[in-house]
Amino acid sequence: MNLFVGNLNPDTTDAQLIKMFSEFGEVLTAKIVKDNITGDSRGFGFVEMADKFHSYDAIDNLDCTFLQGNIISVKEAKARTNDKPAPRKRTFVPRGNSTRTFTPRTENSRSENTRGDYPRNDRPGGDRPRPDRFTKRF
Repeated sequence: MNLFVGNLNPDTTDAQLIKMFSEFGEVLTAKIVKDNITGDSRGFGFVEMADKFHSYDAIDNLDCTFLQGNIISVKEAKARTNDKPAPRKRTFVPRGNSTRTFTPRTENSRSENTRGDYPRNDRPGGDRPRPDRFTKRF
């Protein structure tokens, strides 16, 4: 059974993981994952044990314990899946009338009143006072 070991100290080695997990059963492999570019530890690794009952025993006893100054987490490793859906592409979908075309503004269209026949203050209800949100009302 494959186990995930997280929050490892960057100085932790594969041999230290083997020694730690071998107390609970036979360890087949231990691998600390390293960064491809720098070669430094990424802070997690995997330990494969021969018996799943020994693996569960290791999880119960080693999860949330100290290893070289860090509290490590030990969990059952999940299988990697490549069944992830493709990322969604953001495409423009017109709403409502899809035959509407875009007309760029011109100098003449900017001066025209595009909000109706009334100037702003002459609109019905335009002379209502705006509520002041910074004053308290009792």
